[in-house]
Amino acid sequence: MHSPELAPGMLQLADAILRGSSLPDQLRELVIVRVGHVYQAPYELHHHESIGRLVGMSQAALAAAVGGSSEGLAVLRCTDPLLSRHTLSEAERAEVLEFLSVGQLSDLVITVGCYQLVRNFLNTIGVTTEGETSPY
Repeated sequence: MHSPELAPGMLQLADAILRGSSLPDQLRELVIVRVGHVYQAPYELHHHESIGRLVGMSQAALAAAVGGSSEGLAVLRCTDPLLSRHTLSEAERAEVLEFLSVGQLSDLVITVGCYQLVRNFLNTIGVTTEGETSPY
């Protein structure tokens, strides 16, 4: 990752999110795909759409994450405000807490923040999947 001092900690956080998050796998991947789409990170989108399918995400859920449709998906309704305003309103927080525990909401916020960082890195360095060109 071109950062021998920081990369191990970043990889440890990403691994903890993938292996230890209290969010169900499908919701975790829904959030990660949404962040990838908003940040236009083709490398992460390619990998996390595949992971999403492996954990049972439907094509409709992947389409909702890509298109930003949040109908019936409280997790997506709070992902975009976290990306744009870096917080949730009281109403948004109350809505998502009807569906998630406080621990799950905490893991969701950490996941969004971590993958914003990952996307910033990938986009800045120009990391893409094989044969793909970076849009930047």
